[in-house]
Amino acid sequence: RKHPLDIPPPSENDWLKNDEEDFFLQDPDRKRDALSQPFRMVNKLVMMVFENAMEIIEKREMLREAQKLKVQPTKFFPTAEFQVTGRANCLAVSGKYIFVGLSVGLAAFKISDCKEVCAWDAVKTEICAIRASDLGHECHVLLAVDEMGLVWLFSFHKESFLLIQILNETEDISKRNTSVEVVLSPGGDYAGVLLQGNAKAWLEIYRLPKDSWLKEMEKKAGAAEACREKRSSWTSTDIFLLQESPVPANKADRKLSLPVLLLQVKPPKPITGSSFKSPLDALKKVDDGSMLGLGYNHLIKDSQWEQQEAIFRSTYREYLEAEGERESKEEIPRRATFHFLLPSRILQVGPEMKVQPDVPAGISVHWDGSHNLCFYLLNRLLKEQVDSDPKPDVVWPCAAPIACSAVSSCSRYLALACEDATITIWDEHLGYPLSVTAILEERLIRSIHFL
Repeated sequence: RKHPLDIPPPSENDWLKNDEEDFFLQDPDRKRDALSQPFRMVNKLVMMVFENAMEIIEKREMLREAQKLKVQPTKFFPTAEFQVTGRANCLAVSGKYIFVGLSVGLAAFKISDCKEVCAWDAVKTEICAIRASDLGHECHVLLAVDEMGLVWLFSFHKESFLLIQILNETEDISKRNTSVEVVLSPGGDYAGVLLQGNAKAWLEIYRLPKDSWLKEMEKKAGAAEACREKRSSWTSTDIFLLQESPVPANKADRKLSLPVLLLQVKPPKPITGSSFKSPLDALKKVDDGSMLGLGYNHLIKDSQWEQQEAIFRSTYREYLEAEGERESKEEIPRRATFHFLLPSRILQVGPEMKVQPDVPAGISVHWDGSHNLCFYLLNRLLKEQVDSDPKPDVVWPCAAPIACSAVSSCSRYLALACEDATITIWDEHLGYPLSVTAILEERLIRSIHFL
């Protein structure tokens, strides 16, 4: 060799890359001994946990700083408080009053000062739902549903509750029907009650005589003033005799005109095989052919449906077995959605009936699992016996079962959402669809609203 062997100077390539990467910075004089292998592994794990914790802290601080830069929503705090007796379950606003359903009855509050003006607790029943509408002349109509499913019809006049009628009251408790949904039309001209029994359901539409109520309550108010003047001259014996004849709490407080049952709509029956012997028999059941029906008047026999079902099952057997074949029996639906509709081109009313632009002229009804949207006219001549299963005046068939529906506040636009995730907006005044929207991902639409 020409030159003696020398120790080469240290370089970056000679530095350790693992546990002791920066040992010369921490201990350049090598005064501390290096940790043995088990302790070095523990040290490495502790440092890893510490570093991960610091990363999480830094991310949270960044998110906190980004949240501060966003526009914060304004927080509103309550400006007033209602003091109620018992527990408040529901409320409704009508005019300048707020009606609250309590665990012991009803209460009315003024919006201006939030003070209670009247309470009704004669029966001590729990009110679960309230619907209210302003009739004008300081009169309001209320529908209240209690915990037993009874529908109480009230009138609120001059800061006092008047019980008019219990719509679904029966003497036999075993035959009592419970209310599922109650709806008041805008203006309080009609009321709809969806009832359920043991194995059936139906919809009842009532016409409310609000004009008669206003006249009768004015007369009652005048008579009450006369009674107050007479009470000043009563003796203690007269007061004792009055106290001996109590009135049941569930009876009407004052005699007002009762609502009139206008319609009783039942759910559509499952379509079965035809019983007609010839096409002529089926044509006799058809009115005039100017509108679509519910599909009951057909000529398809049960044997033809069974044959078609067998062909379908044999063709798609492997798909049915893969998804798990389910035996589905058609049951009569027990839930319906209905809306009150103002006069439009869809609801053609006869010339003999008077139509007011702000009074509902019909209702739209669709039952769960049904493809058909049915329209019923409300301007009907009163009969002694109400038709328990009237035919719809207009039927709109849809490509899929209707999941939910909504009507705009002006009652001009109707939205239908079907189970195939399509939403259709109809213009009721003109009678044609404005738009059809299909949601890309097939999802079940449970509710729809106009904003």
